[in-house]
Amino acid sequence: MSKLRKKYLEHLLCVLIFFTYVIGYGEAQSKSFLVDCGSNTTTEVDGRTWVGDLSPNKSVTLQGFDAITASTSKGSSVYAEIYKTARVFDAVLNYTFEGITQGNYFVRLHFSPFAIENHNVNESSFSVFADGLRLMLDINIAGEIAHKNLILESTGHNATASSLVKEFLLPTGPGKLVLSFIPEKGSFGFVNAIEIVSVDDKLFKESVTKVGGSEVELGLGGRGIETMYRLNVGGPKLGPSKDLKLYRTWETDLSYMVIENAGVEVKNSSNITYALADDSPVAPLLVYETARMMSNTEVLEKRFNISWKFEVDPNFDYLVRLHFCELLVDKQNQRIFRIYINNQTAAGNFDIFAHAGGKNKGIYQDYFDPVSSKNDVLWIQLGPDSSVGASGDALLSGLEIFKLSKNGNLAHLIRFDSTGHSVSDSKMRIIWISVGAGIAIIIFFVFLGILVVCLCKKRRSKSDESKNNPPGWRPLFLHVNNSTANAKATGGSLRLNTLAASTMGRKFTLAEIRAATKNFDDGLAIGVGGFGKVYRGELEDGTLIAIKRATPHSQQGLAEFETEIVMLSRLRHRHLVSLIGFCDEHNEMILVYEYMANGTLRSHLFGSNLPPLSWKQRLEACIGSARGLHYLHTGSERGIIHRDVKTTNILLDENFVAKMSDFGLSKAGPSMDHTHVSTAVKGSFGYLDPEYFRRQQLTEKSDVYSFGVVLFEAVCARAVINPTLPKDQINLAEWALSWQKQRNLESIIDSNLRGNYSPESLEKYGEIAEKCLADEGKNRPMMGEVLWSLEYVLQIHEAWLRKQNGENSFSSSQAVEEAPESFTLPACSNQDSSETEQSQTGSALHNSA
Repeated sequence: MSKLRKKYLEHLLCVLIFFTYVIGYGEAQSKSFLVDCGSNTTTEVDGRTWVGDLSPNKSVTLQGFDAITASTSKGSSVYAEIYKTARVFDAVLNYTFEGITQGNYFVRLHFSPFAIENHNVNESSFSVFADGLRLMLDINIAGEIAHKNLILESTGHNATASSLVKEFLLPTGPGKLVLSFIPEKGSFGFVNAIEIVSVDDKLFKESVTKVGGSEVELGLGGRGIETMYRLNVGGPKLGPSKDLKLYRTWETDLSYMVIENAGVEVKNSSNITYALADDSPVAPLLVYETARMMSNTEVLEKRFNISWKFEVDPNFDYLVRLHFCELLVDKQNQRIFRIYINNQTAAGNFDIFAHAGGKNKGIYQDYFDPVSSKNDVLWIQLGPDSSVGASGDALLSGLEIFKLSKNGNLAHLIRFDSTGHSVSDSKMRIIWISVGAGIAIIIFFVFLGILVVCLCKKRRSKSDESKNNPPGWRPLFLHVNNSTANAKATGGSLRLNTLAASTMGRKFTLAEIRAATKNFDDGLAIGVGGFGKVYRGELEDGTLIAIKRATPHSQQGLAEFETEIVMLSRLRHRHLVSLIGFCDEHNEMILVYEYMANGTLRSHLFGSNLPPLSWKQRLEACIGSARGLHYLHTGSERGIIHRDVKTTNILLDENFVAKMSDFGLSKAGPSMDHTHVSTAVKGSFGYLDPEYFRRQQLTEKSDVYSFGVVLFEAVCARAVINPTLPKDQINLAEWALSWQKQRNLESIIDSNLRGNYSPESLEKYGEIAEKCLADEGKNRPMMGEVLWSLEYVLQIHEAWLRKQNGENSFSSSQAVEEAPESFTLPACSNQDSSETEQSQTGSALHNSA
């Protein structure tokens, strides 16, 4: 009997468990609402049942009887079936969801525009509220989709977006939730589907780390959240069916990477688990099975970062969630990196293995970042932490960006027209065009008589010009301060005024140029770049010159050509290559420079059969180029940043005097009220300042970093990037810096120098180069300090030479004793200014660009 009773109780317990599960499952299901707007049927999509808003449903009430339905037969997305219908409204439309229990809910609004009778979807504009919280304001769905496609196109991806899903996380009290759709006056709105999904309370934590600061409380109980981006980094797109708990969509990250080949995809699908069991709602395990890791071969500059760039709404708080899972290394301290958010350090010395407690364990980190009203971009960057000994690279598995409501608002008023461009920008263009047109009309009538005379003269000159010049690229009329845009607009020509001619020296005839170069004989070519070729030439009086002849086929070369003109027409210094003159005949763009008989500094270091330079000659070459750079940085009110400092742009004349050349990438420095110049990253790989690369913020310290690489190149006599070497030696800056930090630089210097230099001078030289290569610009010296320090190094070496020759007038130990302990800036500007007078004749450019 006892056995029967026991068996009976077991059956009863199973039945109770089953009913408990069914009831619990039913309650969980009742928390979700899937509405197919404009439909009166039920539809199965991604394994879930969507109910038409016209079907009898006690849980969902539709208010707004003027609303109509629309349908289409088109559709290609996973939601194609529910996108075939829409609810269209030209008055207030309310959806009321009954039986809501207290908690957090994902509210997803689906929009997929199609042709609607008597309605132009390109002109639709409406707002959306949820229980008084403003979710969207005067949004134009077609414009938003077009803008998204513009972003995809700008990154080289095919624009395929045809729908828009807006996802919000809302804290909701018990009872009901009301979604209100309000069209702009005189317009209308539409919605294809509404999705409401219950969210686990463990999805977000109240206390998170503020970027660059301490812990902050988010106050999520009273704030709404909008999902801005959700990416499966390094992996494929994951649809809702791959995220069965919350039915989220995880996009790929390629469209948002600043440089796609900066990271490679890695994958490991074996035994992936959550580091904490409570993290299961945060992301599906599929997200942690793939990742993106810094490239080893495609991107050799290991001091740089993997970077993602996102458009965001200004003046909001953002929660950035990063997902990690160590897929490769199986020990602690093997992969340590830094996390940057909007150019601030969010975390340093980050070790995934240590945080997760092992390999193949998924974790996430949240960071709070308030974005100012002046910023509409959010940067996420990961890179190795050079302050630690680990050699591992950065790795990321997933990324989410959430916008937090402010004062009951999640909407940002910015509208895009049907082409995807900002409406406000279009209106401003119209206003400025109107103002400009009005001013032009006034000027036209005031100076009508003068203009008529000028036009007549212009016609005569055009007639003469057409006889001498064939159609196509117009002749070179060099014009200082002309913009590149204007140059392109005039078919590639640059106009010359009287002032420009007076600052650019002699005007050569094309016949003189052809005679000097033997009709542009390729045997006299000494360099080539994006602009064209550089030739060595000889004038009738025997003067050697260098001739840069631009090609009409390169817009990039044209821009750099013009920049070079602008810079050299106002720069004169003993350690800058001089512009002698120009030629502007017969569709030619030609500049004439002094000839630098000994070519580039690089050609005397390695890669040629030229005799090696002595330690003193190398120091003097570095000092000369430092003087030229110091003049650039300080010789004008704002200064000039060279932006392409390298040994091929340091030229040597017949006396081995070093001069800076190639100013095609140069930029005017920041104004007094700014600390940097925001500009696209340009320069030469291996010499680029990593801080400039990360932030796109150019300063004089960017030149200082590049010059630090030159210093190591001069002493080691090897290429700055050599992929044939072992991994730790590929990048010269990193390799030499590691030896310098061990105070053992002499182990890797050029063998031609061994025994022929002062050890004390090399020690001080290495310290200067190390300071130049500091990760942050604020920790690098000014170019004037570098110049003075190099001159001091030369003094030490010369004292050592005198001592070697038996001269005791000045010893190297005395030089060390008399030197200050730290860098100080001497009055070297006066010295530079005294050298600014420079002959327009001389020997000529040897530019290998």
